[in-house]
Amino acid sequence: MTAPVEPGPEAHWRAALQEGRILLQRARGSGTVFFPPRLAEPGTGDTDWEWVEAPALATVYALTIVHPRPPKEPYNVVIVDFDGGGRMMGRVDNIAADAVRIGMQVAPRIVTIADEPAIAFEPVGQA
Repeated sequence: MTAPVEPGPEAHWRAALQEGRILLQRARGSGTVFFPPRLAEPGTGDTDWEWVEAPALATVYALTIVHPRPPKEPYNVVIVDFDGGGRMMGRVDNIAADAVRIGMQVAPRIVTIADEPAIAFEPVGQA
């Protein structure tokens, strides 16, 4: 008889997302927060890590605007740095694509894309 197989980090992360929680991994030794989910800390290979809730705020670190063929509207793709560590790619909703700026403060939220939970960001303190 074989022992049950534990779900990997990706499955654990997706299950939490289904529950409405956004999780990141943090290495216990260095305190480095990392994403996407993986078995070991990038760079060191340290496998002693824990799950932590993603901070409520992040800052746009980099962005691009994608211009698909009309009639589709342009959309943004951003990389954000979470306050307290961790970096993630996504999009900023509820704002014109060309209004997103590097340094803009955003908040993560869970949205549904293709019937699956996903993470998007929305501007904080922007009109």
